[in-house]
Amino acid sequence: MSRKPLPSPSADHRMRGFEPAFGLMKDAVRAAGESRGFAVARLLTHWAEAVGEEMARKTRPVKIGYGKGGMGATLTLLVKPAEAPMVQMELPQLKERVNAVYGYSAISHIHLTQTAATGFAEGQAEFTPAPKTAKPADPATTARAQAVAEGVTDPSLRGALEQLAQNILTRPRS
Repeated sequence: MSRKPLPSPSADHRMRGFEPAFGLMKDAVRAAGESRGFAVARLLTHWAEAVGEEMARKTRPVKIGYGKGGMGATLTLLVKPAEAPMVQMELPQLKERVNAVYGYSAISHIHLTQTAATGFAEGQAEFTPAPKTAKPADPATTARAQAVAEGVTDPSLRGALEQLAQNILTRPRS
């Protein structure tokens, strides 16, 4: 992949005198962030890892929006009304954790949207997914998986190989 060179500063840029480096790089950094999707998917899929389990139970990221000017974006979170004051107090730490995911100050503002537990937002207010129930393993499949990893002496490696064999043996055939 070849990189496109940055355009040279325009005449009016040169006439303004000293300007912070941020102002000169703003458009280039913003274009690079938009071309890479601003890593929104990583933030959404790893929300609990980014902000912690307790905060992830209270909040859910909805949108990252750009302002008309400036570098920072606004992160919009859904919060249950009863927990909104506590989340509001933790916003500076939350912003630091989210920006740590990006590696720079990508988020400058966090906007909280309170949702109702019932009514208009029914079905949207529950942030934690229902726990998955594990099906009991078939004894014949378990025996075959143990036979596959029989010669391995390291117990952790043997357990991992047994689990892999069991996953392969029980996956649906298409």
